[in-house]
Amino acid sequence: MESVAMSWIIFMSIWAFAAMGFDKRQAKKRGRRVPEKNLWLLAFVGGGIGAYLGMQMFRHKTKHTSFRIGFLLLAMVYVTGILYLLGVRMPAVFEV
Repeated sequence: MESVAMSWIIFMSIWAFAAMGFDKRQAKKRGRRVPEKNLWLLAFVGGGIGAYLGMQMFRHKTKHTSFRIGFLLLAMVYVTGILYLLGVRMPAVFEV
């Protein structure tokens, strides 16, 4: 089950990264764009890491506060999920 989840996150991240790059290229060429709701959907269903990395690498949607914060938060959720699936346990900072 863990390998399926990891594969899904990797696949969706690659897809979201590619979609960000494609949308940036289309924006420069004034071509047909990827709807923002599709970028959000890709990020939400597993591609948060790729969407955030694509946003940073392609300098795309960086002026939109909702994208900057939302994609970062989704990336953090999926990184945390990957660490959990890998068995990495974080120290108990607030342990009493």
